[in-house]
Amino acid sequence: MKHSSESDYVPALGYHWLTPWYDAVVGATTRESVFKRALIEQARFVTGQRILDVASGTGTLAIWIKQSQPHCDVTGIDGDPAILAIASSKAQKADVVVQFDQALSYDLPYPEAQFDRVVSSLFFHHLSWENKQRTAQELFRVLRPGAELHIADWGLAANMLMRGLFLLVQALDGFENTQDNVSGKLIELFEQAGFIQVSQRQSFGTVYGTMALYSAVKPGQPDAADSEPDC
Repeated sequence: MKHSSESDYVPALGYHWLTPWYDAVVGATTRESVFKRALIEQARFVTGQRILDVASGTGTLAIWIKQSQPHCDVTGIDGDPAILAIASSKAQKADVVVQFDQALSYDLPYPEAQFDRVVSSLFFHHLSWENKQRTAQELFRVLRPGAELHIADWGLAANMLMRGLFLLVQALDGFENTQDNVSGKLIELFEQAGFIQVSQRQSFGTVYGTMALYSAVKPGQPDAADSEPDC
């Protein structure tokens, strides 16, 4: 999703024919189980919350969230109908109910203040700076006051080895859009959109570079349901 229209949509691995191998590639190269489980723990989901997974891909994160907190309402969005079909099939096999909608991150089909948590993984590095900004503004819009944003994506390299490994990601996904991530600009991005308490919470070394976990809060008074985390 590097440009401004659905016709310019870029699939998760760059080409539609690679989509069936997405789970295998991500699982083998990104320590997916480790960082997504860490993101779920970081987000502290609460019974009854409405959760949006942006650019949900094949649905792994959304399904794991639903499994960890079955009384939350989990929705995933992605711009690729083929990958959404895979996600829906995986949810059925896992015997969980997750709603998957086709939409673009910078034009979400939801009213304001609908969600208690927004999560996303391995997505922002695909976007131009302009579309990163548009997406961050949309996430701010659909979150309720006091609600939280939790992001996992490539971040500022922890050392020279991680920086060197990340060059492969940049070669595959584009140097201009990925440079924002490796330059540590995602914190600035979310602050510009209006979020507070923006921080990098954790990081993990992978064969492609440093995976960073971020969190941010939309200003305002949270709902009472947010006060007692139960997972």
